[in-house]
Amino acid sequence: MQPQDLAALRREVIGTVLVPGQPGYADECRQYNLLATLEPEVVVSAARAEDVRAAVRFAASHGLPVAVKNSGHQMVSSARGAVLVTTRQLKAISIDVPRRRARVEAGVIWQEVIDEAARHGLAPLSGSAPDVGVAGYTLGGGQSPILGRSLGYAADHVHSLDVVTADGALRTVTADSEPDLFWALRGCKGNFGVVTALEFELFPASRFYGGSLYFAGAHLAEVLHVWRAWVTGLPEAATSSIAVQRLPPLPELPAPLRGANVVHLRYAHLGSEQEANRLLAPMRAVAPAVLDAMADLPYPASRRIHNDPEDPMPYWDRTTSLREFPAGAADAFVAVLGPESGSPLANVEIRYLAGAFDREPAVANAVSTRGVPFVVFGFGVGGPDQAELMRSSLAAVIDALEPWSDERRMINFLSPDEATSPAAVEKAFGAERYARLVEIKKAYDPTNTFRINHNIPAALQARTR
Repeated sequence: MQPQDLAALRREVIGTVLVPGQPGYADECRQYNLLATLEPEVVVSAARAEDVRAAVRFAASHGLPVAVKNSGHQMVSSARGAVLVTTRQLKAISIDVPRRRARVEAGVIWQEVIDEAARHGLAPLSGSAPDVGVAGYTLGGGQSPILGRSLGYAADHVHSLDVVTADGALRTVTADSEPDLFWALRGCKGNFGVVTALEFELFPASRFYGGSLYFAGAHLAEVLHVWRAWVTGLPEAATSSIAVQRLPPLPELPAPLRGANVVHLRYAHLGSEQEANRLLAPMRAVAPAVLDAMADLPYPASRRIHNDPEDPMPYWDRTTSLREFPAGAADAFVAVLGPESGSPLANVEIRYLAGAFDREPAVANAVSTRGVPFVVFGFGVGGPDQAELMRSSLAAVIDALEPWSDERRMINFLSPDEATSPAAVEKAFGAERYARLVEIKKAYDPTNTFRINHNIPAALQARTR
């Protein structure tokens, strides 16, 4: 790559163009997971959609792949030798109140949309961590811990997407304009271009009853067995997940949680406080609570359900899906994660889906977990020197639950370690869905420009790799 090539790119781009060693390069490459080091050949911090087009054309002219880094927790592998497009400068939010729609650019995080929509008594299908980027979350499906069981995935309610495809074109993609691409973008997460903006539905919701209920880790077995039977009887207005956590001794945590091994019950209900408490009563009766932080809350306080960590950290993660969660699966979970297990993992959670998550939306999409009732996600915190310990501990959880597992995966939880080959990605999507994605990839990205992701190569590559 010649200096004049970069000079020409800089003339086209209003945002910032950076190469290794320049001030700002490291900041632009930094990710939420501190273990994920990005080393692209060029970074384009886009300030407008035309900047993204220029970056994609530049990559194509030099035979380089394109990686995308949105805001939030997104995980991108090293991107060595790639052009990295970052979208953090794309921050526009527009709320159409009469139509109950939001148009959001790709650098926006959920809390920004939540706060803006709340001014009008509306809410989006945001996730457990409101500092996650809207675009990446939605493209991977998007599972709301408040509205999801009654309304489905966030991807189900997208009306249009602005996307720069591998040919450098900026397309506004809808169900009518390009139905195959519209199907693939909603659930496949980044294989078909750089999404610069999306328009999606908002819903009349201003509050919920819910939050967190913590038990001592010693009560894991009894809490988990009651939860697995209780959760499947909840109405669609209620959502719950449960986690085993080994928390750090941080002063910002409530005193009962500092350095503690706990069972964290998460719960949200859209109905009255009285009805929500009635439904929750069987779980409150299982064991004494270390901390009961349930309350009637405004929708912008959704963070208080999961209390996900906000600061970047080094971590290792894995996921699996369960077609059922019987007593034997609960026993296996306790055996590898209970207080006597010695597990070093910081968090392993089970989320219950069902309800509207199982229903096909009005316009079908590529979301892979419809019909999967439970998903499991776990992570361990540690540096590179703890890689073997964390990977083996996560593998122990996945292996213990294998008799009840479903090969399909929630794409937003799929780690780079779990998407190392087309065969692994095919299992995550399911064979029929994957075959359709391969054909759409062949049409829109035949040279696999967008391959720094959970990659779906074009058809010929999928058969020969």
